[in-house]
Amino acid sequence: MSNNPNINIFLDPNYKSSFTALNEPFEDLSQSDSSLESNSRSNLQNIVILDFGSQYSELIARRVRELKVYSEVLSHNISVEKLRLLCPQGIILSGGPASVYEKGSPDIDPEIFELGIPILGICYGMQITVLTMGGKVAPIHLGGGEYGKAKLFLDSTDGIFSGLENSLMTWMSHGDSVLTLPDGFQIIAHTARTPIAAIANEEKKIYGVQFHPEVVHSEKGMEILANFVYRIANCKAEWTTGQFLNNSINEVKETVGEGKVLLALSGGVDSSALAFLLNKAIGKQLTCMFIDQGFMRLNEPEKLLQVFREQFKIPVIYVNAKERFLNKVKGITDPEHKRKLIGEEFIRVFEEESTKLGPIAFLAQGTLYPDIIESAGANYDRQKPGEKIAVKIKSHHNVGGLPENMKFKLLEPFRKLFKDEVRRVARELGVPTRITKRHPFPGPGLAIRIIGEITEERLNILRMADYIAREEIDEAGLYDSVWQIFAVLLADIKSVGVMGDKRTYASPIVIRAIKSEDGMTADWAHLPYEVLEKISTRIINEVAGINRVVYDITSKPPGTIEWE
Repeated sequence: MSNNPNINIFLDPNYKSSFTALNEPFEDLSQSDSSLESNSRSNLQNIVILDFGSQYSELIARRVRELKVYSEVLSHNISVEKLRLLCPQGIILSGGPASVYEKGSPDIDPEIFELGIPILGICYGMQITVLTMGGKVAPIHLGGGEYGKAKLFLDSTDGIFSGLENSLMTWMSHGDSVLTLPDGFQIIAHTARTPIAAIANEEKKIYGVQFHPEVVHSEKGMEILANFVYRIANCKAEWTTGQFLNNSINEVKETVGEGKVLLALSGGVDSSALAFLLNKAIGKQLTCMFIDQGFMRLNEPEKLLQVFREQFKIPVIYVNAKERFLNKVKGITDPEHKRKLIGEEFIRVFEEESTKLGPIAFLAQGTLYPDIIESAGANYDRQKPGEKIAVKIKSHHNVGGLPENMKFKLLEPFRKLFKDEVRRVARELGVPTRITKRHPFPGPGLAIRIIGEITEERLNILRMADYIAREEIDEAGLYDSVWQIFAVLLADIKSVGVMGDKRTYASPIVIRAIKSEDGMTADWAHLPYEVLEKISTRIINEVAGINRVVYDITSKPPGTIEWE
């Protein structure tokens, strides 16, 4: 657990596994929003991550998927009966912000430790294992905790430490430590400040580590996870893109039956890949609809319609709702309010337009796993009253912004996939490269990139600034080297400038360029100064109302990718 708000555990977005057994590109894809029963029926080998409120539990899932084994994050308070239905090969207990001995802290069903399923506890997960099985956990009194890099000394090189050297550098973030072990456990590693830094019960195949092997700061972290997944849990590296597609197509057919599906098409990689998948699964039962809410980037609606209608031969219904959406958010400045209003309005427009098409039962969306996680959907629907778990980061328009009284049933085959995994699916489906490599664009579009009230004038200013930034990055040959680049208009902030020997008082534009693999963590892109200078010069000269351009050098965490 972490009691230090200034310590952030994060992954290097350029990090690739150093595990030498995996030399080819990862095909580490999740399946769709499968039920416990469907996992059981498919005999899918899987590792379950039980979440104790960590913002980084999904990163453990990613690491397991990089080992080509399916993984999924579930609530820590899942029942033993439901866990049995999943038939997991192994269970990983995540970290968390609470202390195990505090009132209201997340707990676990003790019977889980008697299932005979291999278990690995990480940080809080190790501590809850110890406490539940009869050991003792207490605060670290000397110095108040252990944060950051710490050298780990191995007392055993078996089990999860098989094949490793006697010491390695790890990443710690805890204010509590294990004092006494439960019966049957032994110490297998220690640090200078933490005498019990890793534990093992070889007979029960239950392990615990106080550090975080899932983060790049921990040396040999992937090897430790691989030892657990392969050696201890006996999983095989069999999870592939082909499996995901076959499972998803079959599940869509089974779920939809003879019903009709309306797809919310945006033109991005998520909805485009979903259009291809659904077209393959149900063909003419699919209707694609593009709602132009007026918050798109320059010329994107026209390009989208042309590509899908002429090249892909997938019919798309175009709905011009610009004025409607602009009126809906008039006078609104709170970002959460913006998202919710836009999300609800999307659904209302779809409902109204769908009545012209006859009965439609399903609304398909390209919702991804990060959308669910950041909207706290994976935790809050199972949270106990008074329980301390992860906080919501923001509501995504297609998650937290959905109204409760929808007429549609949601169809979201990608809701357990990360962005890079969707790109692999898209390539497998034959989606053109210009779409698979398209930079992510939020559903609410430019509406959440205007800090302040949204007006037509401000949208036009931002559109041009954003276009210039993306055009210059493309011209410099850097488009594929960044996760995305975009502009943010600080509409309610004015700065003094001098243009043509005259004093100006205008708004600044923020340029945000980041590198990432999945959008869950990100680092700011170190763009060449000459490229930044060209972007700045063009925006100030070509976009009226702007007299200052600044560059955002904040990583995620502590910031988010978007400003709102």
